[in-house]
Amino acid sequence: MASNGSLFDYSQNGVTYEGYVSRPVASNAPVVMVAHAWAGPGEHERAAADRLAELGYVGFVIDVYGKGNRGNSVEENTKLMMPLLEDRAELQGRLKLAIETVRGLDNVDSSRVAALGYCFGGLCVLDIARMGSDVRGVVSFHGLFTPDPALKGTSITAKVLALHGWDDPMADPQSVRDLTSELTKAGADWQLHAYGGTVHAFTNKVANDPDMGTVYSPSADKRSWTAMTNFLAEVFE
Repeated sequence: MASNGSLFDYSQNGVTYEGYVSRPVASNAPVVMVAHAWAGPGEHERAAADRLAELGYVGFVIDVYGKGNRGNSVEENTKLMMPLLEDRAELQGRLKLAIETVRGLDNVDSSRVAALGYCFGGLCVLDIARMGSDVRGVVSFHGLFTPDPALKGTSITAKVLALHGWDDPMADPQSVRDLTSELTKAGADWQLHAYGGTVHAFTNKVANDPDMGTVYSPSADKRSWTAMTNFLAEVFE
């Protein structure tokens, strides 16, 4: 079982970020970073970190907004997310900091690092792969697929798993095809699991806005978590 998780501050250039770390009983465990959705780190991400700890990994929720910067509405969430979507270099700098931070944690296997992310966090972990980061693998749950033109031509060494609701209005079938083409050209070892009759935010139990296209799906939630656990077992062999 996981120990109680705890908040963990880290900083760069005068900006403090608030992560969350949940540890397994075993020592020197692999680390799985958890990238947050557009509202910022919250209960959904912390619960994922705790579940990862129960699987024997150190779960670390990263923060790309800065401590105290959290959203509680569509408008607030958009205001937090859009500057980083418009400045991918800044976003990627914050992701690099998160990778350096988890590798510097006490009593972890810094050679075995992976990342998963939800929604906007899915785009974050895909960018970790796009940057050529030497993490073992990344998992996007109902992620955004918009590529960064500045990284076109970069080789991807991390294995990639995309877990996608086929009817997601925020990532239509053409964007899925574009992603698979991008990953293939980058030489990535990639997998795509698509769930029929499923829209955005399918792992979030409080998602219930059909008009926006964000609805929880118990079956897709269960299937995607199983796919992720199998993927992590593979990349950490």
